Amino acid sequence: MSQGFNTRAVHAGQEPDATTGAVVPPLYQTSTFAQDGIGVLRNGYEYGRGTNPTRDSLQTQLAALEGGEHAFSFASGLAAEDALIRAALVPGDHIVLGNDVYGGTYRLINKVLSVWGISNAAVDMSDHDAVRAAVGAGGRDGKTKMIWVETPSNPMMKITDIAVLARIADEAGAVLVVDNTFASPYLQTPLALGADVVVHSTTKYIGGHSDASGGAVVLNDAALAEKIGFVQFAVGAVSAPMEAWLTTRGLKTLGVRMDRHCENAQRIAEWLLTRPEVERVLYPGLPDHPGHQLAAGQMRKFGGMISVQFAGGEAAARTVAESTRVFTLAESLGGIESLMNYPSEMTHASVKGTELAVPENLIRLSVGIEDIEDLLADLEQALNLL
Repeated sequence: MSQGFNTRAVHAGQEPDATTGAVVPPLYQTSTFAQDGIGVLRNGYEYGRGTNPTRDSLQTQLAALEGGEHAFSFASGLAAEDALIRAALVPGDHIVLGNDVYGGTYRLINKVLSVWGISNAAVDMSDHDAVRAAVGAGGRDGKTKMIWVETPSNPMMKITDIAVLARIADEAGAVLVVDNTFASPYLQTPLALGADVVVHSTTKYIGGHSDASGGAVVLNDAALAEKIGFVQFAVGAVSAPMEAWLTTRGLKTLGVRMDRHCENAQRIAEWLLTRPEVERVLYPGLPDHPGHQLAAGQMRKFGGMISVQFAGGEAAARTVAESTRVFTLAESLGGIESLMNYPSEMTHASVKGTELAVPENLIRLSVGIEDIEDLLADLEQALNLL
C-alpha cells in the first residue's frame, strides 16, 4: 500500500513476461498444464479450475488495491458471495444483512442458502441498536456469525459506518462482509476501516467496460482464505482466463474512470434537484443526503450512482426510463457508458412484496464517462415528456 493507487493498479501482478519481455502479461487461454513428471508441476500449475497465471495476476492486483493479503476471482459476484458464505458458515448459522441489499444477494441468502440451513434478518444498518439486537437474536446458539452490508447501498444509496459495524461484529465474534461494488477500491477500502472481507461484482466498476462478468473476495484472514480457496476449487466457479484478462485490463484505468464518473454524477445530481418533476435525489455527494458527512469521511469521492424518485409516481419513472437516448435502459452498472435501470422490475424484482422492495417511482442511473452536456441534454428531453 506504500505506492499510490494508480501505480498499484497499473503494476501489481503485471510484471513483463519473462520469456519475451511483453509489457502486458500474456493471456493464458488454456485449461490444463504439462507436468514434468507425475505430480511434478511447473510453478504449481496443474488444471484451470485450480490455478491459472492470468487469474493469479488479477488476484494479485485485487489484493493490492483493496489492501488485502488474499484475493479470489470468481465467475460472477454471486458466485463469489456463495463461496464466501459456504466457506465461513455452516447450517444453523445466522446472517444479519442490510434491508436494502442487492436483490440477487438477498435471493441467494434467503432462497438458496436458507434451504441449506442459513437463517437471516434484514435490518437498517444505520440503526446500530437494531443491528446489535438482530445480532443477538439469531442462529443455533443465539449468535450471528456474519454481518453483511453494502455502502453505498443498491439502489437506495444509504451510507453505513463501516468502522462502527466492525466493532459490533468484533464484539459478537461475527465476520463483517462489505460489498464494495458501488464504491470500488478507488473510493473506499473497507478492510482499512475494520471489515473482515470485501466482495465485489467485478462486472461493474472494476472491469468497467461491460464486456466481462466476474466477482471477487478479498481478505486478510489466512484461515478463512484457505477455506474459500478450497470451496472455489471444489465447486469450480472460477473466472475464465479471458474474463480475468479483460478485468485486469479494465482495473488498470479504474482511478481515472472513477474521477470522471464522480464528476459527471455530481453535476447530474445537482441538476436533478432543480427539476420540478423530481421528488427526491439520492446521491451521497449532495449536502442534504443523510449520509453525506459519513461518506465524506470514509470515501475518496461520492461515486457514479444516482437514484431518483419522481413526483409523478411509477408512470413518470417508467416514461423516463424508456425515453433516454444516451442513457441505455439495461441491467448492470459501472461501465463507461451511462445506463438507466428501473429496479422494481429489473435488478430488484426478486424482492418485490418484501421489506426490501424498491419504490416504484424510482430509477437508478449509472453515470458514465460521456460528455456531461450530452448526458444532461438526454435527461432533459426525457423529463420534458412528463
